[in-house]
Amino acid sequence: MSNIMVDLETMGKGSMAAIIAIGAVKFNSKGLGQEFYAIVNLESSVKNGMVIEPDTVMWWMKQSDEARSEFAKGTETLFSALQGFAKFVGDRHSVKVWGNGASFDNVILDNAYQLNNLDTPWMFWNNMCYRTIKNLLGGSIKMERTGDHHNALDDAKSQAEHLIRMLAALKGAE
Repeated sequence: MSNIMVDLETMGKGSMAAIIAIGAVKFNSKGLGQEFYAIVNLESSVKNGMVIEPDTVMWWMKQSDEARSEFAKGTETLFSALQGFAKFVGDRHSVKVWGNGASFDNVILDNAYQLNNLDTPWMFWNNMCYRTIKNLLGGSIKMERTGDHHNALDDAKSQAEHLIRMLAALKGAE
């Protein structure tokens, strides 16, 4: 499978937002494949140069107990999570990494790799934007969310399934 949908949970909205979870799933037109999930220790993320934004902390305080409690489990260092994700990605030349927004998930992850003196595990020309496809279709194909909202892995899986349906619709329109 040469596509990966990634979803981050962060403590900010900027390109240096502190990462608290990385969720990803490999996929193709037939469905979902291997999964990756890492809950990152917030202190580790900040010590690596990532930034906490107070308005995002306030937003998290208004989210469900299930969503917030997940991050208390964060014991993995940012460095370790990035190494694990790179291993999950595999061959950096053949994979397309999809994020929800041209300036969010992929950019934040790329910055985290740079701060940790690690190679980003995909080629820059294989940055893909799920939000762009979603906006092109104007909401005509609704997302069917599964799992817990704001759980990085559950969100990545819901987004990948949605993208598969949208890409099939675009192919059918040719």
